[in-house]
Amino acid sequence: MDSPPAFRPAWWLPGPHAQTLWPVLFRKRSRLALRRERLELPDGDFLDLDWAGDDERGPIVLILHGLEGSSDSHYARGLLAAVVRHGWRGVVMHFRGCGGQPNRLARRYYAADTADMAYVADCLRRREPTVPLAAVGYSLGGNALLKWLGTARVDLPLRAAVAVSIPFRLDDTARRLQQGFSRLYQLHLLRALKRGYRAKFRHRSDGPVTLAELATIQDFHGFDDRITAPLHGYA
Repeated sequence: MDSPPAFRPAWWLPGPHAQTLWPVLFRKRSRLALRRERLELPDGDFLDLDWAGDDERGPIVLILHGLEGSSDSHYARGLLAAVVRHGWRGVVMHFRGCGGQPNRLARRYYAADTADMAYVADCLRRREPTVPLAAVGYSLGGNALLKWLGTARVDLPLRAAVAVSIPFRLDDTARRLQQGFSRLYQLHLLRALKRGYRAKFRHRSDGPVTLAELATIQDFHGFDDRITAPLHGYA
């Protein structure tokens, strides 16, 4: 089997920062009519699914967004539009708390958590056992997708899977985001994480830090140590 060709960016997008920012700032967002479905989970929480495509028999592509992403993210919208053009159905699975409303439980989501995507995929297969199902994960969503594919010990419901722009080594990624221009991405993502935390715990007392303490967290390592780890059972 021949190796795929080496990546060659457009000449007018020579570096990683230009390639990262151009689609966010200038790519035209597809206008799609999305149908929302709320999926109740066995632990009493819920996930929001946003569907696109009208063919009730067409193949389904499950889309897993990146950190603090949603069905409104530029990459999700672009893929949904491509899926619909093929006559298929696309569905964005919002990780807990990313659908525009805080989830019920104190916990949210993290890179090693694969149970929710496995549950959603299994639900879709049980609904339509003969319909092909594929999954596409971006960034953190792709990281979790690959972990699921690599550790699942049962028959997977997927016909195909794709992972895009994966932070394979999360610790190295967090350190890189503390350097140079990349600090802009860390600032943007941390603001989104803190905004989600405030929205949930403003009127709750079961958060691992107070809102005043939240303001002192300055990087991903601090957020993971003080919030993500205790919320999800890690030391």
